[in-house]
Amino acid sequence: MWFEIKGDEVFLSLKVQPNASKNRILGEFNGMLKVAIKAPPVEGSANKELKKFFAKEFSLPKGDIEIVKGETSKQKLLKLPLTPKLQTFLKGFDEKG
Repeated sequence: MWFEIKGDEVFLSLKVQPNASKNRILGEFNGMLKVAIKAPPVEGSANKELKKFFAKEFSLPKGDIEIVKGETSKQKLLKLPLTPKLQTFLKGFDEKG
């Protein structure tokens, strides 16, 4: 499973695809959540865009989103607070299997 809930926090295993035409969640891919990000992987701009995208998508402050692992990799481990909106999103994947 590409996500793990620990208390009031969620850890997401991501496969990030930089230089995409737009920011979007593409779905599950090889045990990770694949996310397209429009920023290039240069000087942390893709990481900033990723945080901005997740903040907007799940109604979170950018400062509450932490890249735990993979700052310079396409595979990342993200830590976020568990919000009702995020919980609903994750529940949809839980029900799929």
